[in-house]
Formats: sequence, structure tokens, C-alpha cells
Amino acid sequence: MFAKVSSLGLSGINAFPVDVEVDIRQGSPYFDIGGLPDTSVRESRERIRSALYACGIKFPIASVMVNLAPAATRKSGSVYDMAIFMAVLSAAGLIEEVQEDCAFVGEISLNGNIRGINGVLPMVMLAKEKNIHKVFVPYDNSREASVIDGIEVYAVRNANELIEHFRSIKKLSPCERYIPFCEEYNYPFDFSEVKGQQSAKKALEIAAAGGHNVMLIGNPGCGKSMLAKRMPSILPPLEFGEALETTKIHSIVGLVTPEMPIITKRPFRSPHHTTSAAGIVGGGVVLRPGEISLAHNGVLFLDEMAEFSRKTLDNMRQPLEDGIINVSRVSGSCSYPCDIIFIGAMNPCPCGYYGSTQRECRCGAKRIENYRSKVSGPLLDRIDLQIEVAPIDFREMTSDVQEESSVDIRKRVITARQIQKERFRGTATKCNALMTKAQMNEFCHLDEESKEYMETAFRSMGMSGRSHDSILKVSRTIADLDGSADILKKHISLAVRYKNLDRKPL
Repeated sequence: MFAKVSSLGLSGINAFPVDVEVDIRQGSPYFDIGGLPDTSVRESRERIRSALYACGIKFPIASVMVNLAPAATRKSGSVYDMAIFMAVLSAAGLIEEVQEDCAFVGEISLNGNIRGINGVLPMVMLAKEKNIHKVFVPYDNSREASVIDGIEVYAVRNANELIEHFRSIKKLSPCERYIPFCEEYNYPFDFSEVKGQQSAKKALEIAAAGGHNVMLIGNPGCGKSMLAKRMPSILPPLEFGEALETTKIHSIVGLVTPEMPIITKRPFRSPHHTTSAAGIVGGGVVLRPGEISLAHNGVLFLDEMAEFSRKTLDNMRQPLEDGIINVSRVSGSCSYPCDIIFIGAMNPCPCGYYGSTQRECRCGAKRIENYRSKVSGPLLDRIDLQIEVAPIDFREMTSDVQEESSVDIRKRVITARQIQKERFRGTATKCNALMTKAQMNEFCHLDEESKEYMETAFRSMGMSGRSHDSILKVSRTIADLDGSADILKKHISLAVRYKNLDRKPL
């Protein structure tokens, strides 16, 4: 007999439909799976055979052929176990016929329990697009799956529950939809804890308001990491669409939990400098998103940036500009989103005290040059705000003056983002940092005084065209924070001061 059951697979962060076809006929007993399965898919034969015995059902003594269509698409993982299990039961006539509007994803253990899997959210999103009305998922993934409205999600703990449901012995009930609650503003780090560093704080406020990339350079202990870790506390809250985009990426690498099935705060990723290039940008034997994609809609912070390999850093140049990374390997290719705010922090030299008035630098000129050359000019060109963080004075550090809190800074950031939301309404542009050339021509007009100042800065700093556009975008953000419809000379002047590393190449 023949049976067909719907399932779903993953390629990168995108799901694709899979038809599990089973044909059982008399002949020499064997059980085989076709349709470009990998080793883990082929191993499902033993898991399913054992799970059937655990449920008190003898495996058919017949020729059992399973095909995973489309056959030209490679299948990997254990997500098809539940669908194959149901298709075998249906083809053997042991359960009622499975309707076409049902899909099954999940791993079956040897004793018949259903184990959780990665990537359920993008699968359920695709199921809704394909007019599949019922999705059966592992119990551990049910809250994640039920985030999507307009589809019935059934949480399954073990194979016996499936059998009883499709034999109409004990029907499963659809899960109640999980609606993410709006979390209170609560971050472990706050800008009120940072003494002094007003210039660096202002730069991070501008970066948060316009989505700009930042470089912090200064002596050890001056507060670079402390400042960067507080960046999420001033970013605007995630919108629901952004939360789904972010959760999709975290779901496929197993970073979503039953307790927190959807990402509700902007991610902050801070990988160690020994992380490989594939770990940062994505890839590997089985294509996985890297840190730059896991930080999508949030912040990627590279501390001790010059300790990363130059190859790793240069691999980030195109993703930082385009907001998407295309990964191609022998095993396939995929695209991952990476719309991030990038923050890099580094010392001015290997010992960290070049230019310090407090301690003597012991690095030779060649050693300093090799250290700084890790950050290439083209990468630096893509960083809009470049700040030299000075060591904090003792009086500032011990002062009783109350510093401005993240809550107050965040209010200004949200106001500026609302201005940009109205400005770019109806387009794909989210913030000033992502403006197209046409949008810059429309929204970045300069009066004669500002134009003359910009021309002087362009020539004296030897700017590239990208640096020129970068300063205009930052100026537009400063004007938005200032509540000004026009970009004035003072806005450009501040943007130029925050591009000061272009004057002295790293």
C-alpha cells in the first residue's frame, strides 16, 4: 500500500516542504530511504523500527520503501522521523488516513518518545504559507511553534499519543497560542554606572539612534568594554516582525528554549578573538549562521578586535555594508541576514599604552604597525563612528555626580528612530545608516556653509566616497537627535570629529 505524509525541512534559515512517500508491498523484507538523505536521516530506520516495537506494533515483514520528495534536495537531520513513522503506519493500514493539511516534524527515540528539534519556527511559518492547517511538533517545541497565529499546533510527547489520536481513541487538543509578553525595561548594565566618558557616550547614542557602526580605541581599563556592554540598554525595543526574524536564526542553532520560545530583546553577541572566520560569518560542513547573523537586529561586539585574524575581520566587510551574507560551500549555499550595529574595541598597540601619559609604551614601531594593520582601511571605512576613549580621571571616577541613565538616553533614541520610521515609510530602509544614494540625495541637503565645511573636511582628511556618505548619514542622525529638519554645520562638525581615525591610519 501507498501513503503520503507532509513534513518540512531546513536549508539555511529557510524551510522547504517535504513529502514523505511510503510504499509497502510483498517481497523480500527490507527498509530503505531515498531522496538524498544524509546519515542521520538513514539512521531513522532503526529509530522507527524500535519505536514501533515500543508501541506494541510489529514492523511490517515486507518491502518498505520511503522517498523524501523533492528527491533533488538534500535532507539532513532527524526532523523527518515523525513523518516517516506516520507514513509507515498509514501505508500499513494501522491508523486512519492522514489528511493533506497535516504536517509532522520531530525526532523519535528508540522507546517512542518524541524529542525536540532545532528550527521549528521557520518550519511552522512555511506551513502557514503552504496552507497547512495542523502541525504536529515535539512537546518541547510547542510554545515556539504556537507563536505563529492562524495554524493549529499539536504538542506530542510520545508515539503512542500520535497513534491514539489517529485511531480516534484519545484526540490531542491544539496548543494555546503563545503571545510574547512585553518585558519591562530591565537590563543588567546601565550607562548611569559609567563615570565620565561623555564623548564616547554621545557617540554610542548616535550609533543607537541611526544604526551606525562604532570603533572604540583606547588604553586598557579606560572603559571600552564597559561602554559597549551597555549599548543594548539604549536601543529601541524589538518589533514583533524583527523578533520573528531574530528567533528564526536562533532557533536553527538551538538557542531557543521552551521557557523563552521567542527572542524579545535585541541580541548582544561578543565572541572570543579565537573564534574562526566560519564562526563569525557562518558556514561549516553543515551550513550554520555565524555570530554576525546571530546578532541580527542587535549588536555584535568584538573586544580586542586587533587580536582577531585579518582574514576574519575582512570577511565582515561585505556583510557590514549589505546587511546580508551569502555563504557558499560544496554542501550548498544559503543567505543569512545580518542587519547589526557593529562595535569594535581595541588598544592602540600590543601593550596598550601607546600615547598614554600614565605609562610608557614598550612596543617598537614595527610591532605597532603590524598590530594596527590587522584592521584594514576598507573595514575601517565601513565604521561610521571612530572614537578615542581617554583614560578616566580620578576625580571623575570618584565623583558623586549622578550620570545620565540608559532610560533617559533611550527615550531620545526612540524619538529619533520614530522620525526615521516616518521618513522611510513604504521603503525597506529602517534607519539612517541604511540609506540608499537616492535617499541621501533627498534627505541630506546641505546649505552653502555646511557644504563648504564638508568640502574642506573631505580634502584635508583625504576621504573616500564611502567616508563622505558615512559622515552625511551620521550628520543626519545627529540632526534627528537635535530635532532639526536640516543638517547644519554643527552636525557635520560633530560627525567629522567622530571619524578621526581616518586622519591617522591604523
